[in-house]
Amino acid sequence: MSAIVDRLESKEEVELAKSAQRCIISALDHSRAVSIAIVEDGIETLDGAPILKLPPKVLRMFADLLGSMAQGKAVSVIPKELDITTQEAAMFLNVSRPYLVRLLESGKIPYHMVGTHRRVTFEDVVKYKETRRQKAHDAMQELADQAQELEMGY
Repeated sequence: MSAIVDRLESKEEVELAKSAQRCIISALDHSRAVSIAIVEDGIETLDGAPILKLPPKVLRMFADLLGSMAQGKAVSVIPKELDITTQEAAMFLNVSRPYLVRLLESGKIPYHMVGTHRRVTFEDVVKYKETRRQKAHDAMQELADQAQELEMGY
């Protein structure tokens, strides 16, 4: 199960998303509750239906999604445990499938077999991408530090 939501089209939708994000963040900042109810002006039920109660983690996710959408980004919600093909993983990492297979076989990304096909969990691919991003950031920081020490002017 995954859900993809395209960019918001109108200015009104963008403003509504920004407003909703601010409202959710404000509710989260002022509460330590186990669940937060979304109500309309203190109404206990809406047309006899129960009030929507959500845990703070879910509301935080909604706030993050709304913030991204308000910035004009398309969003996608994918379960971490989702098994994906090597081609899908390669596309996500922006590498070739043969290169990804080498990463799998070298043990840098865990995988399992489904029949004769390799599968990886989306979570493992995201972890690898984050690790790679962090290493690149650290290397750039080290170069910047060396440039400062050598007074290279940037």
